[in-house]
Amino acid sequence: MKTKFLILCILLTGFELRAQNNQGIIKNLTFEEALGISLQNNHLIRQYHNQSLQLEQEVKAAKSLHLPRISLNASYVMMADNIQLDLTPVRDAITPLYNTLGHYGKFGGVPNPDPKTNGVMPYLPDDVSTTAVRGKLLEGLNTVNNGDWIQTIQAKRFGMVNAGFVFPLFTGGKIDAANKAARIKFEASEIESVQKAYELTGELVERYFGLILAKHAIKIRETVKTGMEKHLDDAQKLAQQGILANVEVLNAKVYFSDADRELKKSVRQVEILNEAVLNTVADTGKCSINPISDLFYLKEVEPLNYFKQKSLEKSPLLGQISKKKELAQQGIKVERSAYFPTLAATGTYNIVNKDLSPFLPDYMVGVGLQWSLFDGNARSRKVKAAKFQQMEAEDFYIKSEADIQSAITKYYQEMNMYLEQINELEAAMEFTNEYSRVREKAFTEGMATSTQVSDANLAVAKIKIERLQAIYSWDVSLSRLLYYSGLSDQFANYMARPGVFQGKY
Repeated sequence: MKTKFLILCILLTGFELRAQNNQGIIKNLTFEEALGISLQNNHLIRQYHNQSLQLEQEVKAAKSLHLPRISLNASYVMMADNIQLDLTPVRDAITPLYNTLGHYGKFGGVPNPDPKTNGVMPYLPDDVSTTAVRGKLLEGLNTVNNGDWIQTIQAKRFGMVNAGFVFPLFTGGKIDAANKAARIKFEASEIESVQKAYELTGELVERYFGLILAKHAIKIRETVKTGMEKHLDDAQKLAQQGILANVEVLNAKVYFSDADRELKKSVRQVEILNEAVLNTVADTGKCSINPISDLFYLKEVEPLNYFKQKSLEKSPLLGQISKKKELAQQGIKVERSAYFPTLAATGTYNIVNKDLSPFLPDYMVGVGLQWSLFDGNARSRKVKAAKFQQMEAEDFYIKSEADIQSAITKYYQEMNMYLEQINELEAAMEFTNEYSRVREKAFTEGMATSTQVSDANLAVAKIKIERLQAIYSWDVSLSRLLYYSGLSDQFANYMARPGVFQGKY
């Protein structure tokens, strides 16, 4: 579904610009580079990739069900006794006949065997014929009496090596259904891999851009602290000149202390988010990530219906459920195939043997049929169960589709809400900057208190941070909107669109 996205992201090598400072290694990463490294190194992505490779092999294995199965079988058998055939009753039945005819039989019409006289006398006289036939009968009687009338059909110890084959001719659709089911599972695993890649993209957006926000917050807090430090210094100088009361100096110290505390808090937040980004990109090294990309926002994106339509076409969540529906349909076909017979061609060939019965043939081929006519209604119950599973998958699809459409609406409206906040905060920023400038000037002229100046400076910092937070929230909402729309691979494209606004303060 998004194989091009995965291939492209895996090929991204994360070009790292490293510099050594007193804090260790710094890795300069754009968002695209960080995403490429994440998709390449993330163990969960690798796990699902290996799962797809596994299911791909199962697809090939299912195809082999159409082919004959050839086997080589070897066995050595030891029985309690030889298998024998006792024919002595036959001997006992025919010896009286031979004995009687050999002694008392009268015979005539025996052809003359002498070529010199058979032309004149073609048949022997009766007395000569009788003597000749009786002699032959008595010879036969002697042979019967001396013969072995107990035959060994199979020795009790024997071994053999056979080659055999089974070739399915008709299975009622079982093999076709098995092949389609294996293909569906493989396709579902690929879609699931895309979903995990999209989830990782969303996670990286939250952490990478969160780190950008925290770094911006540090700069703002540093500016506030510097301003408070200058204000404190000015207050102390004015107090020494007797122009300003000592209480104003104390108030300036309180605000300076607050600014220092907020700065240290922001530094800790950067450390936390830096660790989170390292975790997402699966980097076990102790280094600092320097995000080169910046917060951004767009004043216009596609209409809401665009994202809803795309979700029906590309959402990996709906794609997986759709595959479950297809798999349930194949399950019905498999259960229905139990009503049909199974027909297969079989054969064996005796390659080599030891003491095997000579009465057995060297090879056998044939066709076998197995048809279950009654199984206590188990087949019909299984077909019904498979149908209910299909209905369950269809209901799940409908519910999931509604949930996704609702989520798309939610995050689309959130983007508009944050965009309104950004516009309002930008207008407010102009007022607060001017207000802070006026208060600073009034303070130096002794017409404003330390509290008023500090509040004005904090108001500027507050507006700047709120604006950056609104831009960050817009980025996260966009990421979630694209996730549910099946367009997470397009996030970087939104960053590079014409007319994009950077989150500078």
